Amino acid sequence: MNKKNILITGGAGFIGSHVVRLFVSKYPSYNIINLDKLTYAGNLENLRDIENATNYTFVKGCITDELFIHELFTNKSITHVIHLAAESHVDRSISDPLIFIKTNLLGTANLLHAARDTWKEATEDRIFYHVSTDEVYGSLAMDRELFTEKTPYDPRSPYSASKAGSDHLVRAWGHTYHMPVVISNCSNNYGPNQFPEKLIPLFIHNIVQKKPLPVYGKGENVRDWLHVEDHARAIDQVFHRGRHGETYNIGGLNEWKNIDLIRLLCDTVDKKLHRPVGSSQDLITFVKDRAGHDLRYAIDASKIEKELGWSPEYTFETGLEATVDWYLQNQDWLDRVTSGAYQEYYDKMYTQ
Repeated sequence: MNKKNILITGGAGFIGSHVVRLFVSKYPSYNIINLDKLTYAGNLENLRDIENATNYTFVKGCITDELFIHELFTNKSITHVIHLAAESHVDRSISDPLIFIKTNLLGTANLLHAARDTWKEATEDRIFYHVSTDEVYGSLAMDRELFTEKTPYDPRSPYSASKAGSDHLVRAWGHTYHMPVVISNCSNNYGPNQFPEKLIPLFIHNIVQKKPLPVYGKGENVRDWLHVEDHARAIDQVFHRGRHGETYNIGGLNEWKNIDLIRLLCDTVDKKLHRPVGSSQDLITFVKDRAGHDLRYAIDASKIEKELGWSPEYTFETGLEATVDWYLQNQDWLDRVTSGAYQEYYDKMYTQ
């Protein structure tokens, strides 16, 4: 195959940094270009171990800047795209929906337009891979089956609506312009380096600090949890072997009620810190439910298993314990993120 110049957008984020690390380490013949705006969720400290690799380049920039994106595709001779850059926190989308529309819709359109414009008809061995979410499918009742690739879209929040729209844009470019595209929709990710606005790292931090653990409603909402390293392996498989024009659902096969997950998290941290097991459950505080809070997400990942041979390696119990260990062993990382000090790393490394 020809030389690959792979643009990974959002590569300083949680999932993106794991994908960048995997591709840089596993494929030394690929040129990996990490594009990230470095918003609050982008942290280049996550990539310290590969930042000096000869096949890795970091570029700071915004996907909503049409001219910049076109110049990047031309100057870096981009041949492949793995698009992860997005505003992704549901609570933030409820309070500030327009930034989600701008980033997730306009940003995706700019990338698609630049790919089509620079690739033209020479699309052999090229791919535009859009990484999306299971939230586009809406909410499942407790007694309903799992989300499949054929489940109709029914987004319920500004975040999920913006991701649904970006999925449709990718499919439209594929159909209209015959671009080689592929989409994956994943369940909730967890693991090392996740920004502590998300449930698991936030609650680990709060348990350590003996702060309240705010639980929406009665904690009955169900999520399917996917370890980020399993997700990165799945992205690797879809990128290399996924059929053009197809969608692949990626799930962890780990459905947990929020309240059960939080209790397990409390007991796991208590055990690690040599506290009386169960004592941190006293920190649980039930709060008013979030607007538009979907009841249940659950992924049927049989298609990617059958076609590409992928399945998750982590059970939730083993993955959660490893995740707790990582955060407890990297309190300095968590402190820098919660204080905002991590944002100084770019200035130190790239503006000297």
